[in-house]
Amino acid sequence: MKHVIAVVISTLVLLPAAVPASVRVFSCEPEWASLVTELAGERADVFTATTPRQDPHYIQARPSLIAQLRNADLLVCTGAGLEAGWLPVLLRRAGNPRVQPGTERYIQAADHVPMLDVPQRLDRSEGDIHAEGNPHIQLDPRNIARVAKVVAERLAVIEPDHSDYYRSRLEDFQQRWQAAMQHWEQRAAPLRDMPIVVHHPSWTYFNHWLGLRQIATLEPRPGVAPGSRHLSQLLATLQETPALAVIRAPYQDAQASQWLASRTSIAMIEMPFTVGGNAQASDLFGLFEASIDLLLDAQR
Repeated sequence: MKHVIAVVISTLVLLPAAVPASVRVFSCEPEWASLVTELAGERADVFTATTPRQDPHYIQARPSLIAQLRNADLLVCTGAGLEAGWLPVLLRRAGNPRVQPGTERYIQAADHVPMLDVPQRLDRSEGDIHAEGNPHIQLDPRNIARVAKVVAERLAVIEPDHSDYYRSRLEDFQQRWQAAMQHWEQRAAPLRDMPIVVHHPSWTYFNHWLGLRQIATLEPRPGVAPGSRHLSQLLATLQETPALAVIRAPYQDAQASQWLASRTSIAMIEMPFTVGGNAQASDLFGLFEASIDLLLDAQR
């Protein structure tokens, strides 16, 4: 019995101790939570404020979110006005000086990528227009690579004694990511110039990356639900210029897409839009793999 106890104790001593997460990260959207996990591994405890089936424009500043932000060491959000309706309220109520705007621990991903759809003028009659440009930057994988560098640098600032660890994880991620992008671009080559209809201008960066041709938008103006008159006009447009698919995010109402698909030969596709948007999109790599799969299926 003593021998058995001694063996058990020696085995326990040899087992590697679990590394406690030492950086608490508040992420506004699932894509940035997934990116932080890639770069920090077990060193980060990552909280995500939104789910794939929530519109990130419209989130309530719940007490649970305030509590998470109050204890955060790093904040990673999209920016470009995407969270303007709720993040400032959270920041004010949380009162956490570590992650306030202007600090190194406050990251707005849109500040570090080339922005598309920057308006020439601002007019509320044009709908939900973002002054800094289209905020849905996560749908171009080249933007993910740009933001990854920033996140890894800021993690190293928070934990300078582990800067080599974060540098190594960034290099590993970038190698895998570059290889994946080459793979996706090869697979998606047949999609170039594919005519599509979108529910909302959520797909600008994805279209720009792969060369998809956006024929029309279900919303008459960004954030404005389509009415019968607009849908009838859209149907007439598609009779002249056919499209192969109408795509939307999981949180967007399917009714208009279903109406259009029922009156045309257009495929209706619910794209994952972010990590967790469908079963295949369980991480950033799966997000792009799943999106390309869905479009290739529609093209066939």
